Order: sequence, then structure tokens, then C-alpha cells
Amino acid sequence: MAKFWVCAAGAGLFLACLILHSRFCGSPVLRNFAFQVSWRTEEILYRLDVDWPEYSEYFTGATFGVAVDSLNGLVYVAQRGDNIPKVLVFTEDGCFLRAWNYTVDTPHGIFAASTLHEQSVWITDVGSGSYGHTIKKYNSFGDLVQVLGTPGKKGTGLNPLQFDNPAELYVEDTGDMYIVDGDGGLNNRLIKLSQDFMMLWLHGENGTEPAKFNIPHSVTLDSAGRVWVADRGNKRIQVFDKDTGEWLGAWTNCFTEEGPSSVRFTLDGKYLIVAQLNLSRLLFVAAPPAGSIGDCSVISTIQLADQVLPHLLDVSGKTGAIFVAEIGAKQVQKYVPLNGYFLSFGS
Repeated sequence: MAKFWVCAAGAGLFLACLILHSRFCGSPVLRNFAFQVSWRTEEILYRLDVDWPEYSEYFTGATFGVAVDSLNGLVYVAQRGDNIPKVLVFTEDGCFLRAWNYTVDTPHGIFAASTLHEQSVWITDVGSGSYGHTIKKYNSFGDLVQVLGTPGKKGTGLNPLQFDNPAELYVEDTGDMYIVDGDGGLNNRLIKLSQDFMMLWLHGENGTEPAKFNIPHSVTLDSAGRVWVADRGNKRIQVFDKDTGEWLGAWTNCFTEEGPSSVRFTLDGKYLIVAQLNLSRLLFVAAPPAGSIGDCSVISTIQLADQVLPHLLDVSGKTGAIFVAEIGAKQVQKYVPLNGYFLSFGS
């Protein structure tokens, strides 16, 4: 019995030495090992804000998308249903402000692209009616400002531009935008447009090879100038250079059960938040340094109730709060970061 305890103590001391060595001496192999050990005992990173919004009765349809205007402290919710407002506007604190239902048929993705000079809301419309198959720009009060695509006509064309079930877009502060066009339908492509809507580059084929897609569903950018695409049907995330469109790599090892539905980065840029729709799960994945994609490494998870179905999400640029549009639960939920929520072994 004494030998057992001696061996156990020795093993524990050896493990502690490995972790300390990796932390202070920088061995890549040992650092990786220490990282894997540390996340398993890490506390929950976020907590649910049960008081958001103040009154959930405003959700009257299936909530497909959510967008945060961090500059003005606003949250836009896109919902579907008959004879209901298609867009709801709340404050980040949960106060309901207004609703509008103009020229939106079937909203899917929504993005707030506000600057000091302009407040704008972009919506991808996947409807089959006269407003469908387009991407629309509105001001914060719901007035239609711009339409991309050919209203009511799906297609693959680029001149004039046509869409078929455009899933989501991401707009940079420069006005350049990245569009994933292909939530089913004719297209499986990633398009970059300039601020005056000229095409800068395109990846546009269906397939499993690099830079091809099967239901590209969500797109986001990081501070290193990389474009991250949730390639849902292929159960992977693909990464591209934002300037050239060059394919940089892909993550597949985290998505053997189900592909990613939504991608956004935490406020500090250290973690990519990934929603998995049918698993009703949020993953927090370590963001790789510039110049390296590597393998996907899940740091933490939030397991939601069955059939909640998190579809798309967004992150506040001020508080770091996560807003999740849940089509199964027909609501948007807010998760707020806990103080000291990141442990940094090997950082």
C-alpha cells in the first residue's frame, strides 16, 4: 500500500513539473499537453443573463438572426412568421425599442454595420417572393437604403449580381463585405465585395476540396486579416486571407458530430465561438496565432437544452456579451462573460 502512495505522489509531482516547465520554459510539446490538462478543470466562461430581455413576449416568431450595434448599444433580432414584425430592436440591456416589417420576406442573417457617420443594418432575405434572394441595407428605423441582387429572382450570376439563399454577411469598417451565399439552393460560394459593390474575389464551387463549399452558413473576420467560414455541410471551418482570398487552411477535427452553424470571435480575439445547431451547443475554440491555422482545440462548451437550436450569434464589441438566436426556442438569449474567465496556460 505504501508503494502505491509513493507512486501516486511521484506521478503527481511529475505532472506538476511538466506543466510548470511548459509554462515557463516554452516547450511546444509540453505546452500543448499542459493546455489539454488545464481546460478540463476550467470554470464556466459565461453565464446566462436570465433577465434579458425585460419582456420575452416580443418574440413572436422563429428567431433566425441577431446583430449587435455596439457603437449605439443596440441589438437587432430577425424573426420569421406570418403577420409579425420581421425585425425587433432592443438595447443591449434588454429594453424593447421598436419593430419593423418593411420589404423583408424571409430573413436569415443580419449584420449591424454602424460607424460614427451612419447606422446600417444588412439582412439576407431567402424568401421566394418579390423581395427574396437579395441582401438589403436598412437604416436603424427600417427604411430601405440599398438592395444587392435581383429581387425575386434566384441565380448564379455576378453581373448583374444574383443570389440563391444567401446565408450571412460580414461588413468591415472600410465598407468591404464578405457574403456566404448558399444555405441550400444553387450557390455554394464566398464573395468579397468592395464598398462600392465591385467583386474583389470569389470562391464559388460546390465540393469537398479546399476552397469549395457545401452550405457555407456563416462568415467572420479576425484581427490577423483572416476570413473564417462555417462550411456546415462539409463539417468544417475554412480560412482565407481577406486581401487575396488565398485559402489558408481548414478545421475538421472538432466537427465530427455536426458541422458549424455560426462563427464569431470573442471580444479579446482569443477564442472563436461556434454554434452547432442540432446539437444545441456552443463551442469556444482557441484562435491560432497569425501565420498558423493548426488544428481545432475546444477550450470550453455551453450545452443548451435539447431542441433550442442555436442558429446564428453575435458578440458585443463593448461588453463581450454573446447574443444567440435560437430557432427552436424562438428567442434570443444573452450570455455575459465572467470576471477572470480565461485561464492562460501556455499563452
